Amino acid sequence: MSAALTLELMDTHAGGDVSRIVTGGVAPLPGATVREQMTYLRDEADGLRRLLLEEPYGIPEMSVDLLVPACDPRAASGYIIMEVMGYPIYSGSNTICTATAALELGIVEKREGKQHFLLEAPAGLVQIEATVANGVVEAITCEGLPSYIDTYQARIHVPEIGDVTYSIAYSGGFYALVDATELGFDLTRDEEQRLADCAYRIVEAIRAARGFSHYTLGDVGPLPFLHFMGPVEAVTDHYYRSRSTTYVHPGVICRSTTGTGTSARLALMHHEGRIQRGDRLETVSLRETGFIGAFTGVRSEGDLQVVENTITGRGYVLAHSQIVVNCDDPMVECADLHHILTAGQGVPG
Repeated sequence: MSAALTLELMDTHAGGDVSRIVTGGVAPLPGATVREQMTYLRDEADGLRRLLLEEPYGIPEMSVDLLVPACDPRAASGYIIMEVMGYPIYSGSNTICTATAALELGIVEKREGKQHFLLEAPAGLVQIEATVANGVVEAITCEGLPSYIDTYQARIHVPEIGDVTYSIAYSGGFYALVDATELGFDLTRDEEQRLADCAYRIVEAIRAARGFSHYTLGDVGPLPFLHFMGPVEAVTDHYYRSRSTTYVHPGVICRSTTGTGTSARLALMHHEGRIQRGDRLETVSLRETGFIGAFTGVRSEGDLQVVENTITGRGYVLAHSQIVVNCDDPMVECADLHHILTAGQGVPG
C-alpha cells in the first residue's frame, strides 16, 4: 500500500516563503464550500499538513496549499492553506503562489498583458490580477482581506524582555504589531533567531493575558502572528517603504514580509492617519524581498474602520515533484492521512 500512495507537488515561493502546492494525489474532500473542506481536513486529516511540513518531507518554515475544485462556479480553483500554526483562512504569499501555479498548470489560460480571475480560499472569493510578459508571470496582485485595528497601543509585561507596547490588527488572522526599534532590532538577517525568541515570549504573554474575537467570525483561536515594524520612509508622494518581519507561532520567522502582515500595517497606518486612499506601502524583509500593499478604501463596521487593500508580489516555480508516502517508514504517521490519499489523481480545476 505504501508505495502506491503518492502526491504530486509544485514547489513555489513568493518573497522567499516557500509554498508547496499539492496538485494531485488527494481524494475529493467533503464539504459544500472550500471553508467546509478546510474544516474537514483540519479535524479529520491533519496528517497531510504534518506530513509536508515536518521531517522527512518538509520543514515548518514552509507552507502547503492544497488545490481543490472550486465550489463557487465563478472561481477557477479552490485552495486550502496549511502552515505550522494550523489552517489560516487567507494568506497573501500563499495566494500569490497559488495564482502563479494556476497559470503555470493551465488551470487558468495564460494570456499576455493583464488578466483577471477568481480563486476560492477558505475566506471566500479572491480577485486576482496577473501580469504576464513573454509568457512569464511577472506579478500577481490579490485582494487582501478587509483589515482593522482591534487594539491600539496596549502594554504588557513580558518576562525577560520588560514592558512591551503593542497593537492588534486583524488581516486574515490576528497580528500583534510591535515597534522593532523600541525592542532593539534593526531588522537585519543576523537578528533572525533573536527576533524569533523575542516574538515567542511576547505572543506567549499576550495569549496568557487575553483572546480576540472577529466582528463577524467570532473566536478564531489564540493569537498566531506578530509583526515587527521598522521605521516608515516616504520614497515618493503616496509611496512608502518599511523594513518588516513576520513571526508565526511557534518559532517561525517568515522569509517574506507576508501579505497579511502588510495588510495589517496598512490598517495601522490608516488608524494613525498616516496614509490616504491610493497610497502604497512596500514592506522589505530580512532577505531584501518585498510586497507592495495598496490602500484602496475604507468602510465602517460598527465602531471599526475596516481597510480594503491589495497585495502585489511575484511567485516563482522552484520544482515539480512526486513524493512517495511510505507508511512503513517509522518517521511517517499515516493514521489520519491514508484515507484521503489516492493514486492517479489529476490536477483539480
